Amino acid sequence: MASPGLLTPQSVRIKQARRLATRAFRRKSGRFLVEGPQAVREALEHRELVLEVYAEPDVATRHRDLRDLAGAADVPWFEVNRAAIELLSETVTSQGVVAVCSLVDAPLDEAVRRTARLVAVGVQVRDPGNVGTLIRTADAAGADAVVLSSESVDPHNPKAVRASVGSVFHLPIAVDVDVAGAAKSWRDQGLQVLAADGYGSTDLDTCIDDGTLAKPTVWLFGNEAHGLPDGYDAIVDRSVKVPIYGRAESLNLATAAAICLFASARAQRRTD
Repeated sequence: MASPGLLTPQSVRIKQARRLATRAFRRKSGRFLVEGPQAVREALEHRELVLEVYAEPDVATRHRDLRDLAGAADVPWFEVNRAAIELLSETVTSQGVVAVCSLVDAPLDEAVRRTARLVAVGVQVRDPGNVGTLIRTADAAGADAVVLSSESVDPHNPKAVRASVGSVFHLPIAVDVDVAGAAKSWRDQGLQVLAADGYGSTDLDTCIDDGTLAKPTVWLFGNEAHGLPDGYDAIVDRSVKVPIYGRAESLNLATAAAICLFASARAQRRTD
């Protein structure tokens, strides 16, 4: 259905949607914002999650498939002026379309099922871009789930959603998890727990060669600045470093996660 006229920043709907930029209101309302044609397209493929779409008038022409998907799902489509879409946007130049969706996170036991073989865990990850990239990387590597610790950024943060490029809709995500407490239950499920650590006691090449990575695995990735907190050695099976053959001092979180997750994915597929 279409709105009777262009909504403006003074519209009650726009004001309410704008409040979803804050974590507290997202949790209270059970909603979050998804921005840009690609991310909105991914959301509309999961039609039960999309509550409404706000778009500039020309979006229905430039991205006809979005309008068709929304119509097929009976999702309300509201046309807005430029000022309104910019109010909802977190980017410097808005792409003209924003969807309001239901939160996508799941309880831990539903996200990490007993059949899981590869899980990515962010521990105290504070940068929303890194959270979104971790979700996107885990999705690309075929991981079964992403888990975020209680001190990590909300994956529904607009910057995290944008960095995931739609992957928030592709795999289960559990949030606010006590990772230390969850490690025992993961082992009980038959998952080994590996920590990505630049000062690890073993290296990724060794884990590839000795068959470690062929086993069902939970990978822990730590904070951007400080890595994993003290005491995590006690809850992991191995602390693993990515070997650096050149002169770089270290790898950032996103790069290390991509290397580790794809190494596990390849090793597991070779044994299938």
